[in-house]
Amino acid sequence: MADLSRRSLLRGMGGIGVTGALAAMTGCGVPPAYVDAADRESPDRSAQDRRLVFANWPLYIDVDDHDKQRRPTLDAFQKSTGTSVTYTEEINDNDEFFGKISPALMNHQATGRDLIVVSDWMCARFVRLGWVETMDRKAQPNVAKYLDPLLRTPHFDPGRMHSVPWQSGITGIAYNRRKLGREIKHTSDLWKDDLRGRVTLLSGLDEAFAMLLQGNGVDITRWTADDFHRMIDQVRGLVRRGQVRRFTGNDYIKDLDSGDVLAAQAYSGDVIQLQADNPDIEFVVPEEGAELWAESMMIPNLAAHKRNAERLIDYYYRPEVAAELAAWVNYVCPVPAAREVLASSKDKDRAKLAEDPLIFPGAQLRRRLAIARDITAGERTEFAKEWNAIVGL
Repeated sequence: MADLSRRSLLRGMGGIGVTGALAAMTGCGVPPAYVDAADRESPDRSAQDRRLVFANWPLYIDVDDHDKQRRPTLDAFQKSTGTSVTYTEEINDNDEFFGKISPALMNHQATGRDLIVVSDWMCARFVRLGWVETMDRKAQPNVAKYLDPLLRTPHFDPGRMHSVPWQSGITGIAYNRRKLGREIKHTSDLWKDDLRGRVTLLSGLDEAFAMLLQGNGVDITRWTADDFHRMIDQVRGLVRRGQVRRFTGNDYIKDLDSGDVLAAQAYSGDVIQLQADNPDIEFVVPEEGAELWAESMMIPNLAAHKRNAERLIDYYYRPEVAAELAAWVNYVCPVPAAREVLASSKDKDRAKLAEDPLIFPGAQLRRRLAIARDITAGERTEFAKEWNAIVGL
């Protein structure tokens, strides 16, 4: 199983540094970094050079239990295709990685990477700036057939022609039912008196805002600035009255486990692993809904091995391969057909994963999940300033 610290790395804060500067420039109608479609591709060397460079997050791929240097699914791809994959775990933060490769991309230079994985809210920036190549779906029949319909049409990339989910997840509520002594069914349940000072929210704007909007009855696929400002006013008031203990990264896990906090805005993948040690912890998707997010694969501009990267992406959308990955990382699998593969396993633990709604959400739960409209470049500077002021209270 993936270590809990994997999710602690996903903390892009937005609105600062290189990212914030570019957002401000594009928001002012000055897009100096935008790359036209005609300038995004270079001659592909895949046919004569059977290799590619794949940059991912740490602890985000299956590894052999006895030899941590082996990655079974990736090793099988290399053996079956004759393609050598240089796999790096260099992405520790969305903004940090953006800053690392943005100088090359804005200056029409290759990044030295053929495939990258970043959170969808960051993918939106790459797509808006024209920094990623359009994929050839004819070369990706498994993606076309098996990609979860819920993930097919994000606001920033209709049809997913520039991005393909690596793994997905849900931002909902984790709570200690035994210590709280009641159920949580609604986001508003977090604001009751018995949870004053015992609730945490996520500190990252992009990670936190959607579920809070949904708690107010907002359709997050088409939220407005007015919706956002109403939510900000609400959260500011909750902080001032002491309802929210603090804003966190992944350390909400420690707080929940110790009992210092009774309820927390949380990621589904974390809770699956936390429950193995603490069965009192439950995860709930509020009745009003929760955000379905993804971290997605993209091919950056001027990639030298585009076709090889497309083949690797499509390989991971084979249901049997997706099942292997899901069994190890425990996030929402973007290939629903992988559920049947796990269900038919003779290994009881693997077969049990097929019934876990936090890996394969059922029909009733899926109706409460949605992909949020991303924060645009024009909105980001103002919204991040308001949010960060509250987080710092």
